Amino acid sequence: MERVIIHVDMDYFYAAIEEREDPSLRGKAVVVCMYSGRGETSGSVSTCNYVAREDGIHSGMPCSRAKAINPDAVFLPVRKEFYRSVSDSIMEILRGYADSSESFEQVSIDEAFVDITRTSGGDFEQARITGMQMKDEVREQAGITCSVGIGPNKLIAKMSSSVRKPDGITVIRPDEVGNFLKLLKLTKLWGIGKVTEEQLQEMGIETIEQLAAHDAVDLITVFGKSKGTWLKKAASGIDDSPVKERGGSDQIGRMATLPQNTRDTGLIFPELDRLIEDVMGKVSARKVSYRSVTVTVITPDFRTHTKSRTMNHPATDSAILRETAREMFTAFLNEDSRNLRRIGVRVENLRKSDGQTSLLEFTD
Repeated sequence: MERVIIHVDMDYFYAAIEEREDPSLRGKAVVVCMYSGRGETSGSVSTCNYVAREDGIHSGMPCSRAKAINPDAVFLPVRKEFYRSVSDSIMEILRGYADSSESFEQVSIDEAFVDITRTSGGDFEQARITGMQMKDEVREQAGITCSVGIGPNKLIAKMSSSVRKPDGITVIRPDEVGNFLKLLKLTKLWGIGKVTEEQLQEMGIETIEQLAAHDAVDLITVFGKSKGTWLKKAASGIDDSPVKERGGSDQIGRMATLPQNTRDTGLIFPELDRLIEDVMGKVSARKVSYRSVTVTVITPDFRTHTKSRTMNHPATDSAILRETAREMFTAFLNEDSRNLRRIGVRVENLRKSDGQTSLLEFTD
């Protein structure tokens, strides 16, 4: 059976979230900046929407340069914690499509691989249907769009997801890999940077097709056995690397917009309980426990605030999460007079569960 791998990439993720939060931004050039703190324009562009990109603004550009290009653009500071909370929710949606808990791999805050070989039966047309379902669910649940690439391995899936951006889907079947790769520039091959591109050009190699046809021994002589072999295989569309969960950044979270801006716990806590129920359903399904809890608050001025707590013991009890989250929300309300617009809850420091931990174990 042919492997079927899906790569999902959120479209201009940070800026898309800001547009979702403030619909008045839509149609305007939106630039999200990582400010250095040394002045109003110091720092670099983290991301921007497609309106800004049409002006020539791009990631990594100095904020001062971006402002010079388009002084009328909307410049916003990065809200990494908030974006991460949104990402958590999306990743749980995508995880639900994987063949198993080991068949999902989050690559970054806004992209992931999903192995659906078994559930699709190796059928790429069924994979397209699944990809469309993913896109629809992300749009409905998170309010943003994503682009999807589907291929026989991670390399091809990753490269194909950028073909029809934004909000597109591209399927490359095994017999289409050669034609897909042959006319692409070297930098389109996932994993090739500027330095490697220059070295290959010095060898007379300008396209992926030329790289695939180049003598393997020559590549190994220049780049070493490991990289030389990889270059030859990748240019031929060969990638045997598995889709697998990455350690160290695993978490489960949910966010929601309150029915109205409020400080009333009678309105806040029922919504919080719903989010907790959803999070705990995922905790149970994945058979994990958690040690850390983070709550997120978005105020009507679109500012993000978080509180976190790490417990002495891992837990699997929803009562522990509910009590901990409510305490942190109450603390925020006692410290700040503003209403709440959106709320979120996340559990972290996940580990395979070895049994139920009750609320009684956390009391003195």
